Amino acid sequence: MNNYMKVDFSAKSENESFARVTVASFIAQLDPTVDELTEIKTVVSEAVTNAIIHGYEESEEGLVTLECSIVNSEVELKIMDHGRGIEDVDEAVQPMYTSKPELERSGMGFTIMENFMDDLTIDSQVGYGTTVRLKKKFNQNETASHR
Repeated sequence: MNNYMKVDFSAKSENESFARVTVASFIAQLDPTVDELTEIKTVVSEAVTNAIIHGYEESEEGLVTLECSIVNSEVELKIMDHGRGIEDVDEAVQPMYTSKPELERSGMGFTIMENFMDDLTIDSQVGYGTTVRLKKKFNQNETASHR
């Protein structure tokens, strides 16, 4: 099965739930387990929230692009912003790191993404934005049980 979708939306916190539900609806065709669905919705929330909060300053207008593709039973997500970019990706992925402590952020977003997905790649350039790529193979337990 191969399928693809792309959506752009304003970098506003109220659109985070829209992104989460959109991806959940799109991947429903894979018949994910409740746990798989919860994990994918969580990583979408984390990545989109990062794009909104860290990609753009509060006064900036901006867009977040969300792409989702399915090839066989693997889902690939790309969450992109054209905002500030990340100065030090290695530092940003460290557990508990946050560049916005005044917002009481936990600094666990990338750690959560890494734990719930099979692959995480972060491409960022200061002044040009950030792209987070996430991959997850679905129905792995089903495949294992049929051996």
